[in-house]
Amino acid sequence: MRVLVVEDQPIMIRVIANTLKSLGYSDITEAENGYDALVKLKTEDVDLVITDWLMPTMSGIQLAKAIRSTEGLMNLPIIMITTLGGKESVLEAMEAKVNNYVVKPFTPQILKDKILNTLESLERKNLNKEYDDSYEDDDNIPST
Repeated sequence: MRVLVVEDQPIMIRVIANTLKSLGYSDITEAENGYDALVKLKTEDVDLVITDWLMPTMSGIQLAKAIRSTEGLMNLPIIMITTLGGKESVLEAMEAKVNNYVVKPFTPQILKDKILNTLESLERKNLNKEYDDSYEDDDNIPST
């Protein structure tokens, strides 16, 4: 699984990347802001985006909204990592359709749990969609 880490602070990129590597995620690419991330998303296959909120040029919220409005990227899982832990910030992130939210500072276990929760939730959603789609094809089955 390829993870795109979007963070403007080099030290935080190292912390997140080292945490991901310790959890078994070694295919990591980096971007220093939302704009840089969008450029990379157009040229690289990515399975998960982990982004900071507060960045110059393009914030994590702006990035999330851009991803959600771009064909081919709109279902890409996004985890927001930020120092903004207030209820209003969490709600704003959810309105931008971020899949999960991590407040700094965090432990490797918290990040692991959020990643697993996000991926499992998407897997369940995909299975439910496949199940629902399979019944759309059953229009020719006679009723009893």
